[in-house]
Amino acid sequence: MPETKKTKKPSVSTDSMSVYRGVPLVEVIIEIPRGSFLKRGSTGELDFISPLPCPFNYGSIPEFIGLEGDLLDAVVLGPRLPVGKKVKVYAWGAIGLTDRGLYDDKLICSHFPISQWKQQLIILFFKIYARAKSLLNMTRGRKGLNRCEGWGKAERALARATPRSHIDWKGPTIPF
Repeated sequence: MPETKKTKKPSVSTDSMSVYRGVPLVEVIIEIPRGSFLKRGSTGELDFISPLPCPFNYGSIPEFIGLEGDLLDAVVLGPRLPVGKKVKVYAWGAIGLTDRGLYDDKLICSHFPISQWKQQLIILFFKIYARAKSLLNMTRGRKGLNRCEGWGKAERALARATPRSHIDWKGPTIPF
């Protein structure tokens, strides 16, 4: 019988014993702490310095590659977390964001459910962010549509992502 290569299962679970049954539990590595002005990518390189502090902890899920070829992005709500901190947290939804014509999901994560009011504030932030990113891209000579596509299901965002074990990922293929 031929040997088959075993692949590591991505770090997503829906613990049936949890009080939040069916909500994906993911491990996020923090790249940008809440309140930071420095926007770094998944490789640690500085992308830009923001005139406003980041209102969320921003990171990625290293087990998945998003549609734009970089690690799957994740926002972690709550108190400031240090760079490099790994946190297991629930993914309650996802924001769709188009940047230079490339669609990308941003998982919205928290230890507790996210109210409708807070969802609307998160959407508003990403609408403003998309417009600001348009201006930044224009100054960098990078063309393409930028816009916030709205709130979606975390499960659908995870299903669109590629498990990293399926590809030999060495970093994003396009500059951000």
